[in-house]
Amino acid sequence: MEIAAISVNYFAIAAGGILSMILGALWYGPLFGKKWLQIIGADALSPDERKQMQRNAGPLYLVQFVLTLFQVLVLAHLIADTSRATGIERALWIWAAFVIPTLAGAVMWTNENNKMKWARFLIQGGYQLTLFLIFGMLLQFWK
Repeated sequence: MEIAAISVNYFAIAAGGILSMILGALWYGPLFGKKWLQIIGADALSPDERKQMQRNAGPLYLVQFVLTLFQVLVLAHLIADTSRATGIERALWIWAAFVIPTLAGAVMWTNENNKMKWARFLIQGGYQLTLFLIFGMLLQFWK
């Protein structure tokens, strides 16, 4: 049995990683930043505490970027290895089957009230949906 090589566009994968950081800055900044700060309890921090929190987050951005590159790489291989679904369809199925159940499980076991749980779920789930749509389109059209 011969295994066919799968070809992926590494520039598209890198672009997906970069776009995820841009989307994250917008999503958790001007779009939903105030609500997000409330959900994670950072709205009650003093300006000095908030600056320290931002400094501590610096190295985490690199970790998140590397994890996202891996995520896009795996998605690129799954999209390239199919003729039955488009990149967007594949990305949506993966989001619905893996991201949402994992996120829901993580959110429902927090000690937050139901309103905060739903806010956290919708903000994070919406971010991931938007991200996966971007990844699916990027990988589908930039081959």
